[in-house]
Amino acid sequence: MTSVQVEQDGKKPGEGIEGESGEGYHRALGARQIQMIAIGGAIGTGLFLGAGKAISKAGPSLILAYAIAGLVIFFIMRALGELLMYRPVSGSFSDYAREFLGPFWGYVTGWTYWLFWVVTGITEVTAAAQYMSYWTHDSFPQWAYALIFTVILYGANLISVKLFGELEFWFSMVKVTAIVGMILICAGILTIGFSDAGDTATVSNLWSDGGFFPKGIGGTLMTLQIVMFAFLAVELVGVTAGESKDPEKTLPKAINTVPWRIAVFYVGALIMILSVVPWHEFQPGVSPFVAAFEKMGLGVGAAIVNFVVLTAALSSCNSGMYSTGRMLRDLALNGQGPKFFTKLTKSGTPLVGTTFSAALMLVGVWINYVAPGKAFDYVVSFATISGMWAWIMILVCQIRYRARADRGELPQSAFRAPGAPWTSWFALLFIGMVIVMMGADKDSRVSLYCAPLWGVILGVSYLVMKSRDPRGDAFAKAAPSEVSK
Repeated sequence: MTSVQVEQDGKKPGEGIEGESGEGYHRALGARQIQMIAIGGAIGTGLFLGAGKAISKAGPSLILAYAIAGLVIFFIMRALGELLMYRPVSGSFSDYAREFLGPFWGYVTGWTYWLFWVVTGITEVTAAAQYMSYWTHDSFPQWAYALIFTVILYGANLISVKLFGELEFWFSMVKVTAIVGMILICAGILTIGFSDAGDTATVSNLWSDGGFFPKGIGGTLMTLQIVMFAFLAVELVGVTAGESKDPEKTLPKAINTVPWRIAVFYVGALIMILSVVPWHEFQPGVSPFVAAFEKMGLGVGAAIVNFVVLTAALSSCNSGMYSTGRMLRDLALNGQGPKFFTKLTKSGTPLVGTTFSAALMLVGVWINYVAPGKAFDYVVSFATISGMWAWIMILVCQIRYRARADRGELPQSAFRAPGAPWTSWFALLFIGMVIVMMGADKDSRVSLYCAPLWGVILGVSYLVMKSRDPRGDAFAKAAPSEVSK
């Protein structure tokens, strides 16, 4: 059964019985879990580890970069919310691309988002393995930690979607609690002056040490890739649509929390740590949160924060395991992937797709073996460009949908994006600027070289699969009557 089929037996696509979605999934994710998945998607390795490099490049102006990028992310999420309330499906971005742009774009989007999470999974297990060295001091090989984490998360994802939701809930709870606690501790240092940093902690650190833009506007712009990487995965809430118990209520609520999440966890946290510790004392490759506690003289706090950033990395990898299997299954259900990816376990998890993706994530173990010091930087750039493709598709599809809905060709969404389509066009221009800045950065330019190669691979494979489809059903653009019911 595909996600664009016509209503049968009085049911709409995505509906089922006994808690199952029309795609065969169990609707086992409740409001509590959806909220935490949404929150957890905004807090990951990009903030906890990547921010160290970004601070060294931009100084305090990184706060402004996160604030502006956060506004763009909100526009993207509201565009996604409008599409989700029009038609909530687990295939999400690829399904909408298939409907509004054509089968080729659905094919490209599905496989690219799958690749994004495979690469991100490699990034996150790499980061998690690096965090473990804080305690072991290289007495245990980094690649072994990467292997152990990959195997554990793979097993958890095969048991049930409910277990995935519970893991994400507690992973996110740890991250949220830690960041709020760190903000409160920094506030205490600024007002009371305790700890080793008490004598030098002051809000004026944000502008007194070389100014708010110590590396110039150009330095700030060059951090946009790192900033956008930190926000990747906020769109994961869209993939959960097919397994949410009450998507019409839980998804809009989760999306509307994006502004305060960004304000607290990114802007607020950075304001606090850069006020307590001068920006030039942070180093690339070291979590600024861990470094801040060490400079405060709170060794136990640094160990606790290191545990938190470890859970953040594992959380993101856990999300990667979850989404890759679903994206492969959506492609297979639509005839744009091997049919064996449609197989579900009794608990409703996509067995073959998750297994295939986890096997490819083991490439991360090899990278950690041959280049443990550079493993994180090797994969971040490509993860960024492939992840932003999903955002581009969300925005373009929302623009196309809104135009057709305003003409009366499709039903209006119950969760309209404010300011659209102009906000969507603004977000697209901003993403375009980020891509240009990536091309100007020698460290991230390699991802732009890989992107055309990936495009060629997808183009050739699409033509091959299309030639082997005897009826052409999987590669014919869905009619509006089939997707709007």
